[in-house]
This record gives sequence, structure tokens and C-alpha cells, in this order.
Amino acid sequence: MGKLDGKVAILTGGAEGIGVTYANALAAEGAAVAIWDVVSSEQLAADIRAKGGKCMGMVCDVTDSRAVSQSLSAVLAEFGGLHILVNNAAVFARMLDLKPFEELSSAEFDKALAVNVRGTFECAKAASPIMRKQGYGKIINIASGTAFKGTAGMMHYVASKGAVISMTRAMANELGADGIRVNCIAPGLVLTDAIARPGLEAFREGAIASRFLKQPHQPGDLAGALVFLASPESDFITGQTIPVDGGSVMH
Repeated sequence: MGKLDGKVAILTGGAEGIGVTYANALAAEGAAVAIWDVVSSEQLAADIRAKGGKCMGMVCDVTDSRAVSQSLSAVLAEFGGLHILVNNAAVFARMLDLKPFEELSSAEFDKALAVNVRGTFECAKAASPIMRKQGYGKIINIASGTAFKGTAGMMHYVASKGAVISMTRAMANELGADGIRVNCIAPGLVLTDAIARPGLEAFREGAIASRFLKQPHQPGDLAGALVFLASPESDFITGQTIPVDGGSVMH
């Protein structure tokens, strides 16, 4: 018996990076998983199905409300419901041009907020009526430890992740009466393929030095927190942000 047997989950931004870990963790615990991303996730979905899981990969731009609505309809038609939404889609720091905030263009700032903040809003807005009707649901937003640190050179990213934390609290307040729990995970610097590439040694070493646990932050370190927040084990927890970073935020 998996902790998420009989549940249906939508995972945004699941085609690569940490999203792959999230998709596999949800499916391994018995959830039927729909992966939304702007790039194809069908190979990942096929791999999960080959291991006995239920999974569908869909191309969906979370900033497009029509695409979100259409994709949600397809999930309901395929899996018959929705119980878990993981808002992981984001313009990551590595995808942005890092520079002093005075040098940021309005377009650069808007891009980070459009995907990271409004994308989270669009998906939660579409999912909440279904969860309200059934009187139960889990929304898990993905922020970043940078929101607590005010990391230099990436103010647009930091601002977007700070907004996700604030949105989590507001959503939890508005949706709690209908049995919908809304929480947030704030990862540290995770050793994905992009972060592990040559040339970023100093960046990685600095992140490790900032932690109480002096070791690399692997994608798998996030699976436990995700499954916990998605499962009934956390049913009396809402409005919270859990840093999963080896103690870096507390350092």
C-alpha cells in the first residue's frame, strides 16, 4: 500500500531537474501523475508506466490560463479526479541572467514573476474548484531558500519565490474551510545536472559551507517532504513553508 494510493496528482515543471524526482516519488507511492511542462515529458511518463505506475505527460504553459484549463480537463477525463497539485514549474536561477538589480530590464523581471508567481496562481485557481467540491485537496508550492536569504544578483528570482511563500499563506487561509491544505517546500541549492556541471565548483562549495549538514543537496532529499505534504499524514498542517536545505536557512 502506497501513501498516495487512489490519489491523482498534477505536477508542473516535471520533465527535468528536480521535477523528475517529484514525479517518480509521487508515482512510487501510488498516485496517478500528470506531468505538465513546456517541453515533452512523455519519455519520463513512459518510464514510470513501465515500472507499473500511472502517468501521463502533457505539454502545458502554466502562464496560459486556457492551456491550464484544457490540460486539467484532460487529466480529469483520464484519471477521474484531482487530489494533489504540485506547483513546481519555474524559471530557475540558472535560466536567468544574474546581475545587480539596477541592471535588470523590466522584461527580465516580468518573465521571472510570470512563470514563478502567476503560473502558480493559474494552476491553483483552476484546481481549487475541484478540490472545494470534494472537500479535500493538497496544494504544494515550491519556493526556494533564496527567499529567506535575499541572495545577491538574482533579485527577480528571489522576489518571485518570496511571493510564492506569501501566496501559500493566503491560499491556505482562503481554502482551509473547504478542507484544502496548502503548504510550501523551500529547497536549497540542489545538485541537478545543471548545477553539477564544470565551472560552478565555487558556487557548490559555498552552498555546502552554508549548511549545518556539510554535504551536497541531492534531488532525492526532497522526496520525503513532498510525499509527506501530499499524504494524509500532514492533514493538520497548512500554510507552512518547510526549508529542505540541510540547515542553510538557519545558518
